[in-house]
Amino acid sequence: MASEKKTIRALGLCSGGLDSILSALVLRKQGIEVHWVSFETPFFSSAKARKASTHTGIPLMVRKITALYMEMMRSPSVKYGKNMNPCMDCHTLMFRLAGEIMTEQGFDFLFSGEVLGQRPMSQTRTSLRYVEKHSGYEGVIVRPLSAKNLPETLPEKEGLVDREQLLDISGRSRKPQLQLAEKLGVTDFPAPAGGCLLTDKIFSRRLKDLFDHQATYPEKDLDLLKFGRHLRLDSKTKIVVGRTHQDNEQINRCIDPETDTVLKVNDFPGPLVVIPGGGSEPMVMLAAGICAGYSKAPDHAPVMVNVNLGGHRRQVTVLGIPPAGNKKFLI
Repeated sequence: MASEKKTIRALGLCSGGLDSILSALVLRKQGIEVHWVSFETPFFSSAKARKASTHTGIPLMVRKITALYMEMMRSPSVKYGKNMNPCMDCHTLMFRLAGEIMTEQGFDFLFSGEVLGQRPMSQTRTSLRYVEKHSGYEGVIVRPLSAKNLPETLPEKEGLVDREQLLDISGRSRKPQLQLAEKLGVTDFPAPAGGCLLTDKIFSRRLKDLFDHQATYPEKDLDLLKFGRHLRLDSKTKIVVGRTHQDNEQINRCIDPETDTVLKVNDFPGPLVVIPGGGSEPMVMLAAGICAGYSKAPDHAPVMVNVNLGGHRRQVTVLGIPPAGNKKFLI
């Protein structure tokens, strides 16, 4: 009796975008068993990947990699992009981690939805080659959407993947992907806008400020970068000021009550203000004035502000500092 044909298994990086979805479906159409892995940090989530997994039925693993990612962020091998986005080193790290999973769990090769020429920094021929070489998994990364424009990979040479059924998409136009999506019956996918906060100018300024003033980066401090206004009062003191009720709630979730000083105006609606790691008494009083200035308290009148640290609550009375007077502190 002839032995059963071995099932070919492939592990892909998944952002949850259309290219990720199409690359997996192109391989699955060949009878290859496809799985996904999505990596999470405070800068990007797996939410879109989870949704794509639900819609396609493709199994998804999620791995949180904040500690490893921060090590890479502090000393990237390749320069950052326009903001604080280390795209080349980011992709290299993800392929290295995916490769380790591939080896541990017996997958035959890796794949991704990258398209040659789609992104000017991370998806040029040179950058794709760089990532593959430095990931430690040279030759086993298949990019199904652009494979015919790239050198033949080991899985193709060994007959694990039929190169003739792969594609030759290149460039920034989305038209070929949309046509393929229609052909494959893919109707639910996110817009191609980037989901990485490291490409955002304001977020990147805040992260650079954190790097410039702290030696370590608790995850709560990284999460705080997403919310409110950020003001640098001195080299040791930063405050985060909520903009809306929802902002206040999000900031509150990032607070360590044992180490962070939290301020709130007593008798009027206003922002939640946090001093991560606490601050000196002059800085607490300055933060209280800023807190009052952003509240609904009347101008030019003494305002009572609650100050909480480590379960100890006290009240201070200050004059509110109008928002226009805080511009010099904004990060």
